[in-house]
Amino acid sequence: MQRLLHHTDQLLKGLLILIVSTMVLNVLWQVATRFLLGSPSSWTEELARFLLIWLGLFGGSYAYRTHAHIGIDILTRKLRGTSQAIVTNLALVVVVLFALVVMVYGGSQLVLLTLELKQTSASLGIPVGYVYLALPVSGLMIAIYSLAQLFQPKLRAE
Repeated sequence: MQRLLHHTDQLLKGLLILIVSTMVLNVLWQVATRFLLGSPSSWTEELARFLLIWLGLFGGSYAYRTHAHIGIDILTRKLRGTSQAIVTNLALVVVVLFALVVMVYGGSQLVLLTLELKQTSASLGIPVGYVYLALPVSGLMIAIYSLAQLFQPKLRAE
């Protein structure tokens, strides 16, 4: 399990670095073409929007992994011992189910549908299914991280 988590962490960090770097270069190119050349590039705004989708979903996965996300822990803080463990485990199971059913399954269906319909983006002309692919991939990462916390309680935030 530790190797899977390590590889998932490395992949996620690499993707986040790549996405942010690409966004910075993309926005710089947009500014340069707008103010220096007087003619803004037509595709940069759409690329920035798509990268922001990927950044939000993968950033959310990373925040979940590092316990930097917003959590409502008023109930678990008041409980102790077995009661606290049961409520925490129940919450983790709900997260796993949501990630697998809504994000992975539902996201995969959305990706397949848009690819089947050959829906493309206006400026870039890429299949929109590739943009939506961030949903099932990030859902899978969240499910992996939740299962790790469920079966290895030492990974939970204190």
